[in-house]
Amino acid sequence: MFNRKAKSTIDSLIGSSTTIQGDVHFKGGLRIDGNVKGNVLAEAGETSVLVISESAKVEGDVRVAHLVVNGEIRGNVYSAELLELQPKARITGDVNYKALEMHSGALVSGKLTHELNAAEPVLKLAMSQSA
Repeated sequence: MFNRKAKSTIDSLIGSSTTIQGDVHFKGGLRIDGNVKGNVLAEAGETSVLVISESAKVEGDVRVAHLVVNGEIRGNVYSAELLELQPKARITGDVNYKALEMHSGALVSGKLTHELNAAEPVLKLAMSQSA
């Protein structure tokens, strides 16, 4: 229904013993097991997957098509397609999403905003088309 099974793979890994200070820009798939002090940004208009594991922490904004969170994000989140919040997910910041899957135990401290793409068709009532 939401094209959950995207054909994207994880191309890059930020290991658990790694800390990055500064913005991270990527294409395709990225898994974060370590710490990022900066924004994590997928290339706009491209298929992208970001996995933030249980041991990971991101201090900055996150912009990606498909986001899977089981760690911590301190910043605003923008998911253009699907946002999956697993049981140990912790987000402190506002969350903008198209589709949301939230497991029991996940926590969001901020505003949840459902964003629809402008290109999606608007439903019309059948009665409004008859003259």
